[in-house]
Amino acid sequence: MRIAIVGASSQIGKDLIRSFANAGRGELLLYARDKTAMTDWVEHNRLRDFCSIHHYDSYGESPHEIVMNFVGVGDPLRATEIGSSICETTSRFDDMIMSDLSRNTSRRYFFLSSGAVYGNVFDKPVTPETQAIIPINNIRLQNLYATAKLTAELKHRSRLDLSIIDLRVFNMFSRTQNIESRFFITDIVRAIRDNNTLQTTAEYIVRDFMHPSDFHKLVECLISIPSANFAVDCYSREPVDKPTLLRAMNQSFGLAYQTIESPQVALNATGIKRYYYSVNKKAAEFGYQPTWSSLDGIREETSAILRKRS
Repeated sequence: MRIAIVGASSQIGKDLIRSFANAGRGELLLYARDKTAMTDWVEHNRLRDFCSIHHYDSYGESPHEIVMNFVGVGDPLRATEIGSSICETTSRFDDMIMSDLSRNTSRRYFFLSSGAVYGNVFDKPVTPETQAIIPINNIRLQNLYATAKLTAELKHRSRLDLSIIDLRVFNMFSRTQNIESRFFITDIVRAIRDNNTLQTTAEYIVRDFMHPSDFHKLVECLISIPSANFAVDCYSREPVDKPTLLRAMNQSFGLAYQTIESPQVALNATGIKRYYYSVNKKAAEFGYQPTWSSLDGIREETSAILRKRS
């Protein structure tokens, strides 16, 4: 089965490519803006036998049965930098894939969406009954990412004749993560690595960090089902709250942290989310059972990062 991965240079894309290769899946068509850099990465990871590398412009020229779209912004700081182009980029690549999908209706499309599609509703966990709330008369920069993903999902639901599954990722953490990126979890890992004191607010938050192996497990479950058109929320075995995470990272890795009053410490490029996770377990209907809890996955991947840098 030939799988095209558009946006293969993204972090989540690279982790999935490794997982596919480790599971013995070949015939991966990798599409990236920088073909040379993608080729170097493939060679460095000894993945040449599993994949071929292509530029975005050549998408559609090689036949494939599945396409996965990982084009997007993974770093909140980067999201604030590119601003409104988030919408244009999301739409451009989605339209490109949808156009070819309309000519190849047996093909299956997996779109990397986000828990952010729910908008400003994170005063409690997401449930199957949760409705998206977008401040339509006061759209700000932090709303653009959510709006781009939601717009794509609405377009996908309007084409029930096509096989499209939207994967709503809330958070993911991997040993291959760029720890210079601006996430709360990478701030923690940098503080441990550099032997610095993490400064953080007292705000109570809960996060669900999916392990890359569980994401691969979910994708494989969805590949195995008949063609369908729907969205699914991603989740780990158990989320983790901020106090628990900080205590665990202190106990496991010696993290030093200090609670301060300033609201300027945290970067909220896509808005403040107190309970940013889902209890919608629709994925279980298709055989998905996560192995890793958020905390166990974070400790495992952090250990790997610190070993590599020691």
